[in-house]
Amino acid sequence: MNQQKNRPRRARVLAVGNQKGGVGKTTVTVHLATGLAEMGKRCLVWDLDMNCGSTRHFGIPKEMPVLGTYEVLKGDEDVKEVIINPGELEDIEIPENIALIPARRNLEGIDAIIYSENRFGNPNAVLGPLVDSLRDEFDYIFLDTAPNLTLPTAAAYNAADYFLLSAFPESFAVDGLRDALEDIGIARQQGNPRLRLIGVVLSAVDRRTSRLTRELLNFVYENFDTRGDQFIKSYKTTISRTTYISASQGQGKTMFQNHPKHKVTDQYRAVVRELEDRLAAMEKNELGQTSPPEQVEEKAVNG
Repeated sequence: MNQQKNRPRRARVLAVGNQKGGVGKTTVTVHLATGLAEMGKRCLVWDLDMNCGSTRHFGIPKEMPVLGTYEVLKGDEDVKEVIINPGELEDIEIPENIALIPARRNLEGIDAIIYSENRFGNPNAVLGPLVDSLRDEFDYIFLDTAPNLTLPTAAAYNAADYFLLSAFPESFAVDGLRDALEDIGIARQQGNPRLRLIGVVLSAVDRRTSRLTRELLNFVYENFDTRGDQFIKSYKTTISRTTYISASQGQGKTMFQNHPKHKVTDQYRAVVRELEDRLAAMEKNELGQTSPPEQVEEKAVNG
């Protein structure tokens, strides 16, 4: 039994994204949440992408008629009623301490519905109250966003405390990062000044991509308005390229379930520890309890 079950919680809310598809965003979301869950943290993954990546990664097939993000944002269902917990769906093995709000393809029509009904004043604020209503039940809430600025993605930027960038070291990666950083800046100016970039997780890294890795990191350091932020740098641990990740995803499983002793699984564990340390240091700094720590080492290395 989870020793933290009866402990009061106040979830940290992290939006994970990049304005470019195919850069490991969903994989990072699912595996960081699962790594934290392995440590006994209660984590919610909220799938806000019409491609349903997190939902499928946890083994829920696209044809399964589950209620989720669409129904909640439309106002037809209570957010707490659509959460899927381990053991609640037959033949679906969601890891212990993980909860999921799933998405289906019908989410692609939510923008038009919310804008037409205009029930929320600022449509970008639709997610905030829903997320806040769940904060006391979880340690972490991960918002898995779409690779474009849909209404749920913009709403996630406005509801989150922190934004975690996911990137692959590839030729066009800077374009996606540039757009994502721009959107973060807009969110901070227009409704969520507390949103903080909590760093960049680099995946699919190998010896052939070392130059591109350095270029990506330099772009983030040089172009993001840090406002004194000491925490935006990449994680010292990067995620190596491996076919085991896509194979596990195709089976609706995580690396923690299929390959718990694999090097890449250990890399996710290392990133989780770095994330927790970084969040703790940032929160203490914001409370004035400590001086800003030294900036995270620029050189990314594999764990």
